[in-house]
Amino acid sequence: MTGSANTLIDTTFNMPSAQNHQWYKIADHIDEIKISANGMTEIDVAGKTMCIGIRNDEIFACAHKCPHAGGNLAAGFMDGAGNIVCPVHHYRFNIKNGRNTSGEGYFLKTFRVQVREEGIFIEIADSSLFGSLK
Repeated sequence: MTGSANTLIDTTFNMPSAQNHQWYKIADHIDEIKISANGMTEIDVAGKTMCIGIRNDEIFACAHKCPHAGGNLAAGFMDGAGNIVCPVHHYRFNIKNGRNTSGEGYFLKTFRVQVREEGIFIEIADSSLFGSLK
C-alpha cells in the first residue's frame, strides 16, 4: 500500500456514505489479511461474510456471493479490466460500483474501505428496517 503514515487512503471510489453506518476495523495492516493467489479472500465482519481483495494497490470489499446464482466470488478471479468474475457463470462486476459489466443486469453489493493510520476499516450500513430509529 502506498501513502505516508498520516495519509488516509479511501478506496471507496466516490461511493456515498451510508446514513446509518458503522466502520469496522478488519486489520492493522493488509499483510494480516490472508489474500489468495487470485487477489481475494473471504472474511467475516459484524456478522456479514464478504469478499475482500486487492487490485493495483487498492483494497475493495463486496458481497461474497454472486447476486445471480450465489457463486463464491472469492473463488473467482479479476479480469484484465479490473472486474470481479464469478466462478460459476463468469458474470462480471465492477468492483468500484457493483455494476454488472457482462450485461445481465445484476448488481453486486460493494462496501466502502478506508486505510487509516490505525488500520483498515470497512463501512457497513445498518440494514435493519428500523435502523434509523435507533
